[in-house]
Amino acid sequence: MATPDAKPPGEVLIVTGMSGAGRTTAANALEDLDWYVVDNLPPQMLRPLLELTEFAGEALPKVAAVVDVRGRDLFRELPAVAQSLRGGRQLRVLFLDASDEVLVRRFESVRRPHPLQGEGTILDGIRRERERVAIIRESADVIVDTTNLNIHQLATRIVDLFSEDGAARHTVTVMSFGFKYGLPTDVDLVADMRFLPNPFWIPELKAHTGEEKPVRDYVLSQTGAVEFIDAYALALRPVLEGYQRENKRHSVVAVGCTGGKHRSVVTALELADRLADVPGVAVRVKHRDLGRE
Repeated sequence: MATPDAKPPGEVLIVTGMSGAGRTTAANALEDLDWYVVDNLPPQMLRPLLELTEFAGEALPKVAAVVDVRGRDLFRELPAVAQSLRGGRQLRVLFLDASDEVLVRRFESVRRPHPLQGEGTILDGIRRERERVAIIRESADVIVDTTNLNIHQLATRIVDLFSEDGAARHTVTVMSFGFKYGLPTDVDLVADMRFLPNPFWIPELKAHTGEEKPVRDYVLSQTGAVEFIDAYALALRPVLEGYQRENKRHSVVAVGCTGGKHRSVVTALELADRLADVPGVAVRVKHRDLGRE
């Protein structure tokens, strides 16, 4: 029995709808939003899943279960099961739909049969499925028609519907590195700060890093340093905004100097500070080679 100060159970989302309407894309987008997603779950397993979420507490605050006709005859129980679970739970049903013509085209493009096609045509399978899901569609909390949406637009729609208010839609990591240790392999954009004088050759700065004020002051006092950082941050704003529109959830901006200890570290920190106010973006800083000899 729940204690008086126990937190309410987490949110549960049932993802269902027409085969080919984008359930996989929706599930992937929900995972990117930190939902715990279970695919192809029989309706009868929903109650044990909800009991698990109650037991797990904050470890599973948001759970999405993809339930569809792949469950065969078990799928017919979904309306009754969903209705019985609504009492006392924050439970919603997302129904994905698309026109018959588009669904046929999508199945033909991947050269896979419809799960209810049998010995008939793809359209026969779609019509059988529509009959089975009609009652579920009528009671769905959210209906998304994907007829005119590509996978990126659908993912963006899911993010709009199910992300928490104020949650970041994109995370950018600003990484400093040293060219002498090689280019990072997992980056999207690279900036080269070797056009600035190297503090390594200043005896009183050599042993310090770009995280320390003397090195920061020296680097930022050099001709072109602040101008470059300001201009680069300004140029990155539409890039980060575009990443959000295309539902690209993560990116890495690498900033390099010779050893990854002075100029690139200062620049990475300054750049991250300027990008922190881009709407919908969370900024992280990583110094790949700081501390290496």
